[in-house]
Amino acid sequence: MGDSETSGMDPVVAVQGLTKRYGVQTALDSVTLSLDRNERLAVLGPNGAGKTTLIAVLATLARPEAGRLRVMGFDSVSEPNEVRRRIGVIAHGSYLYEELSARENLQFFGRLYGVQDLEARVETLLKLVDIYPRRHEPIANLSRGMQQRVALARAFVHDPDVLLLDEPDTGLDQAHLTLLASLVQGRAIPARTVILTTHNLERALELCSRVAVLAQGRLVYQAASAALDRAALHDAYHRLAGAAP
Repeated sequence: MGDSETSGMDPVVAVQGLTKRYGVQTALDSVTLSLDRNERLAVLGPNGAGKTTLIAVLATLARPEAGRLRVMGFDSVSEPNEVRRRIGVIAHGSYLYEELSARENLQFFGRLYGVQDLEARVETLLKLVDIYPRRHEPIANLSRGMQQRVALARAFVHDPDVLLLDEPDTGLDQAHLTLLASLVQGRAIPARTVILTTHNLERALELCSRVAVLAQGRLVYQAASAALDRAALHDAYHRLAGAAP
């Protein structure tokens, strides 16, 4: 997306007191966090902790009952389209059109975002995620792992400043987990700010500069990955989340 509209002192993602309810169930309870440019945060938590809801709210796919989200200085409620232009999302659903090919899906989403030099961008991404030889096949004919790789390319097609990844390793084999790591860590493409959810402690420590634990909708723990090993993170997770990851 180019240079940030915010100053160097402003966080890229600023979340203050986010609360989301579904009926009487509180899915997120006053979540507060911030990330600076190119920071990478892994959010761990048991099933039902609120991880998917957090990604949905950050992606403006769900509206919170309380709290505030700003991305690159834009408010998610009053300026949702500006926020959406600056985020790339991987969710449990691929958001791909199954009757279209991988190439056609990337072309479609690229046009939605007004991507310049779209054909070159699509070619580059199809090769990057190792789907180029099957670029003309309908998404419905591809395996789950292949669809996930196309979804990764879709998330990058408009060169977002922020990536929101809900269990992005789903369906990927070891070779493509390595690809995921290179994308998230900014080795295969320019680095960017990342929030991802995962159940895998080792992957959280490997991919991200910070880790957090979400339990019953509350952010109960944050630490720098460099200060932790798997045993220390496992102990903190078990103590605060009350379950094995």
